[in-house]
Amino acid sequence: MWGLPKPRYRNCNASDSSEETELFVNIGGVRQVLHGDILNRYPETRLAELVNCASRNFDTISSLCDDYDPGKGEFYFDRDPDAFKCIIEVYYFGEIHMKRGICPICFIKEMEFWKIDISFLDECCKSNLNEKEEELAEIANKVKLILEDMEGEPSANRWERCQKFLWKLMEKPESSLPARTIAIVSFFFILISSVVMCMGTIPELQVEDAEGNQVEHPTLDAIETACIGWFTVEYLLRLASAPNKVHFALSFMNIVDFLAIMPFYVVLVLTYLGTAVMELANVQQAVQALRIMRIARIFKLARHSSGLQTLTYALKRSFKELGLLLMYMGVGIFVFSALAYTMEQSHPETLFKSIPQSFWWAIITMTTVGYGDIYPKTTLGRCNAAISFLCGVIAIALPIHPIINNFVIYYNKQKVLETAAKHELELMELQSSEGGARKAARKSDSTARASLSDTNISFLAEAHRTRQQSCK
Repeated sequence: MWGLPKPRYRNCNASDSSEETELFVNIGGVRQVLHGDILNRYPETRLAELVNCASRNFDTISSLCDDYDPGKGEFYFDRDPDAFKCIIEVYYFGEIHMKRGICPICFIKEMEFWKIDISFLDECCKSNLNEKEEELAEIANKVKLILEDMEGEPSANRWERCQKFLWKLMEKPESSLPARTIAIVSFFFILISSVVMCMGTIPELQVEDAEGNQVEHPTLDAIETACIGWFTVEYLLRLASAPNKVHFALSFMNIVDFLAIMPFYVVLVLTYLGTAVMELANVQQAVQALRIMRIARIFKLARHSSGLQTLTYALKRSFKELGLLLMYMGVGIFVFSALAYTMEQSHPETLFKSIPQSFWWAIITMTTVGYGDIYPKTTLGRCNAAISFLCGVIAIALPIHPIINNFVIYYNKQKVLETAAKHELELMELQSSEGGARKAARKSDSTARASLSDTNISFLAEAHRTRQQSCK
């Protein structure tokens, strides 16, 4: 059973009659009876001021409520009754819990209306409020960026306008149809270059050079060169139009773009100039090592895929869970590999030659891969393998839910931000159109009134002249 807390404030001026008063309030159609002694625990609130209002004149009461019925002695408030059910808890329990489904921003406005300090809000509800405020701030920033893109800077010179236009063309596919077309073309170039890189390793599609070495087919090499040319032009245009060159160069996705095109030019330099400095074998080894770096271009897909960006954000937010997974797996691998080495020593044909060699068996067993190249042969070793298998399944399953939860939260948040920003822009456009319509209506109305008044004045003047002539 809830106990009543001690009053945080004492109203020394309140009379005994005010403490015994019953206050009849109607909140959004819901009628409630409140007691003065409960409300006077916080005399600075609106309800306590209404209880202690001794004069009961209409001006004082109207400043505290929306309407008042003297016959019933009932005060009317056009407020949310569900929010009031939460707010009234402060008089009984000294704190407020916000119910699920109530907008935090609207609830804070309700608290301000009832003159209740935000410090009475519980910590769990404050965190929800902070998240909503951050979300609104992100919506405002997104709307601001969209408006800046739409309006532009009137004081910008010709080069700055061209730079901004080029930046929107290369970085913001949603800004226009040409920008969306460029993004789609870039996406297909990434897929083509990745497929060509894989097909170039097929022996049947390779040809022999003058030294008898297997090299890529000239057709595949030409396609690769065309893709690299597109990536190079795209990177240079984005670099030239970037507002902040240093921030652009240090961005993760731009580093990936640079690593995707850099090996091609380094290979060219080593192929045509490296033989004069190094031996041919060393040049070929360097070329093969650099060709492996071409796999970095597959990460360029994240620039054009919101799903990959959401997955990256979810993994970034789940570093703690992933760290716990690695710790659990590391401890399990060490323990079960040491036990397997000890238990398998009695078997003459043991495959566990050392504890470090047993690490490989523990890894493939706990991750449920099980290649079968190393396995226990004793009964105790097999029992140890079964336990390590179960522990591995449990350890891997533990962080799955937080990672999926972070993914869903961020994905839904991005959808809400995009929808809210779009609705905000539509509302601003509607308000501007209504404002223009009102101005036009006012202008036409004033013109009609002026013409009507001019007509009436001329008509009265003519009637006055006729009456004077008849008198004469």
